[in-house]
Amino acid sequence: MAEKVIEMTQEGLEKLRKELDKLVHVDREEVIEALKMARSQGDLSENADYDAARNRQAEIEARISEIEHILDIAVVKETKGRSKKINIGYIVEYKEVATGETNSIKIVGTVEADPTAEPMPLISNLSALGAAVIGHEPGETVMVESMKPYEIEILSAKNDK
Repeated sequence: MAEKVIEMTQEGLEKLRKELDKLVHVDREEVIEALKMARSQGDLSENADYDAARNRQAEIEARISEIEHILDIAVVKETKGRSKKINIGYIVEYKEVATGETNSIKIVGTVEADPTAEPMPLISNLSALGAAVIGHEPGETVMVESMKPYEIEILSAKNDK
């Protein structure tokens, strides 16, 4: 069975490539040096430095494998032309109908999502809010189907390119 693709922004893809490069060419080399130093201390059975370096090595190798897998199945989702329909990569300003509160978010792929990011949250295209706005245009009112559904009015949307 073919594996599902992961949609991403070009920016998110580049960020992953940079992280992979750092892990392979910097972090991996540092942990190899740390292992050599720990081995030179003698008995490995009670060597905390050796154990810490081995644990760090396992973390690095796992993250390298994870990023390589993501890059294998990632697809950059770009909106061609000047479509007003919201998609991945768009910055969206909306107003909650019930409270009048306005917010801005950027719609990204699932592996890029970071709701605590600054200057605005990076919201997954598969989240309740992301799914509610994708395919819509400024001026439309949509229902966000979350545990406690709420209605929003899309005030503006621009492609972050």
